[in-house]
Amino acid sequence: METWQKILQASLTRPADVTRRFGIDPAPLEAVAAEYPMRINPYYLSLIKEVNDSIWRQAVPAAEELQDGVCPADPLEEENQSPVPNLVHRYPDRVLFLVCSECAMYCRFCTRKRKVGGENMQITRETIEGGLDYIRNHAEIRDVILSGGDPLLLADEKLDGILKALRAIPHVEIIRIGSRVPVVLPQRITPALVRVLRKYHPLYLNTHFNHPDEITEQAVKACARLADAGIPLGNQSVLLRGVNDDPAVMKRLMQKLLTIRVRPYYLYQADMVRGTNHFRTSVEEGLEIIRALRGHSSGLGVPAYVIDAPGGGGKIPLLPDYLQSLGEEVVLKNYLGDTYRYANVAPEVPEERRRVVNAQG
Repeated sequence: METWQKILQASLTRPADVTRRFGIDPAPLEAVAAEYPMRINPYYLSLIKEVNDSIWRQAVPAAEELQDGVCPADPLEEENQSPVPNLVHRYPDRVLFLVCSECAMYCRFCTRKRKVGGENMQITRETIEGGLDYIRNHAEIRDVILSGGDPLLLADEKLDGILKALRAIPHVEIIRIGSRVPVVLPQRITPALVRVLRKYHPLYLNTHFNHPDEITEQAVKACARLADAGIPLGNQSVLLRGVNDDPAVMKRLMQKLLTIRVRPYYLYQADMVRGTNHFRTSVEEGLEIIRALRGHSSGLGVPAYVIDAPGGGGKIPLLPDYLQSLGEEVVLKNYLGDTYRYANVAPEVPEERRRVVNAQG
């Protein structure tokens, strides 16, 4: 059986390597790949059934990437919220720590399209030490999210060293890893890697399935290895035009995720990232998908639908209009559109709340 390293080394990096298999002229796509790197490993390539299907659109460059004059390169202003290189401190108690510049497959809709896989993303021993020092010196940080690129492309020993250093910081309570490896290169989830990860509980892993066709036998085995090691798995999908902007597709995805012990966590409205505007849907379409999930699937299978606010405002949840009015009576509409009423109580004023707390104390 091929190792994950050999599969990765056999990745295709030029459009012609893909398009000749499907009888398409690669010329219009060469300039795209020169601007935004391409990498499709043989495993993920094998999931493509036809040109422009849901897998193709996520992996193969498109001419529209260079026709986007609407979106900024860094809409979430990560660079402005990076006190040290490759560490984003947006929320009071947690940081995003970028520890790898590469991915097993370069998604065409990537939020960090401006730098992942290119010269603009320099991650070195010095930047990792600088990030660790920043975390050590900020006692308010209790939650660290490892990202990149993809942290699981690091060698086991290097990842082990980063996790060990984080776990040695007393105020770091939770470590999370954001990785698309279980989806695009599930062969990387080896017993040796799992032995490294399981040493550092509480450790969570959020992965990124966007379409039911990505849930293959190999992906199922990878997720099972992680779950069996006691690592809670969540999924962060992005709503993408021509990939999963269909309530039936999204319902099937969320239900299949639950069967492999991956909890739907977020459904992201696509970020306003330069080179990705052709993937964006309307917010109304996203709300319709949530309506199609709510009540028709277990609450476990309904992710939080969010916009990661442009300008670095963080994640803002979006919900269909279930709450019709709020006052002495709460008027509600359920997933079928039926109306219900709930008798409200008057809110406590702060002084009353303090008296209750003091009496209980």
